[in-house]
Amino acid sequence: MAKTLRVGMIGYGFMGKAHSNAWRQAPRFFPLKAHVELHTLCGRSAAGVQAARIQLGWQNAATDWRDVVESPLIDVVDINTPNDSHAEIAIAAARAGKHILCEKPLALTTKQAEQMLAAVQKSKVVHMVCHNYRRIPAIALAKKMIVEGALGQIYHYHARYAQDWLADPEFPLKWRLQKGISGSGAHGDINVHIMDLARYLVGEFKEVCGVMQTFIKERPLAGEPGKIQSPAAKALEKRGKVTVDDAVTFIGRFENGALANLEATRVALGRKNHITIEINGSKGSLYFDFEDMNRLKFFNQDDPKDRQGFHDIMVTQPNGIHPYIANWWGSGHVLGYEHPFVHTVADFINACVEGKPVHPTFEDGLKNQQILEAVEQSAKTGRWVKL
Repeated sequence: MAKTLRVGMIGYGFMGKAHSNAWRQAPRFFPLKAHVELHTLCGRSAAGVQAARIQLGWQNAATDWRDVVESPLIDVVDINTPNDSHAEIAIAAARAGKHILCEKPLALTTKQAEQMLAAVQKSKVVHMVCHNYRRIPAIALAKKMIVEGALGQIYHYHARYAQDWLADPEFPLKWRLQKGISGSGAHGDINVHIMDLARYLVGEFKEVCGVMQTFIKERPLAGEPGKIQSPAAKALEKRGKVTVDDAVTFIGRFENGALANLEATRVALGRKNHITIEINGSKGSLYFDFEDMNRLKFFNQDDPKDRQGFHDIMVTQPNGIHPYIANWWGSGHVLGYEHPFVHTVADFINACVEGKPVHPTFEDGLKNQQILEAVEQSAKTGRWVKL
């Protein structure tokens, strides 16, 4: 009889919704090695968490994360809270013998990440950071092609992650704009995703050199973005200091000699969740655009000269041709934003049953944290920083 994994999830905002959907859908579409029970959803607001519990399909609600972590009924803890609480919750969960799925970035600091990794290693629980973009079928195919040598020696990794949700200077000073809670701004929020993909696709970083910028230095302490106010009301409105970056750019060198160029911004008007990646090698190049996430573009140097050019690979073929697709729809039927979360949870569930590591682990989270801090140090000193 298959094992049952009872899940406790802490946090029910944007990521909580995405994770809840993944926990519900993974058993319906993937041949898992355990049954999954959405046991307890936890949040600070009793009314809010109860409403979310009903909407998202959880059995029970709690307002204290300790009740979830310490419960003998819970096997897995899924952490979707603001970044400043990741370490405390994860370390307690590890000591209680729970398998842990944690949102990125893993921690506020390298020291916290080291403590989290030590805790999960000591308890021998399965641990994973939710970098969902690794499990986009096109990205998984890119990894396969690179490993097989389709690009030859890698020369360049170029990536941009651009959003515009903070371009409005009247957007209020929420937790993602406060360093004590978030750790950093665009850097730790979205740059960490394309950093993680760089490590996944190309290899480990050797050194980095970066710049960081805060364009909008103060924001309202209260109010709603886009709300029309009179000049008199605006003048009286209390404002607070933004203590994180709006944008970051860094270059780097990988241990294998390839060069890196990464940019992340949350003030790029017109860009909602824009991710582009290009990897150039001695034999070919790959290009990926998240706004067309079912397509991977490939330039092959070995093609005849009169028909060379980037050609499209529609990564929607089942029957083992393209990663994860066989678990979904027929040929040519595209996937969306939610599906890589389902892939992540499915792989995590099976790893929990098998007691085996599943990438990206907390060790990956620590390495990503080290890069985040190295870029920040470089931005402060104006110097290259070795890893």
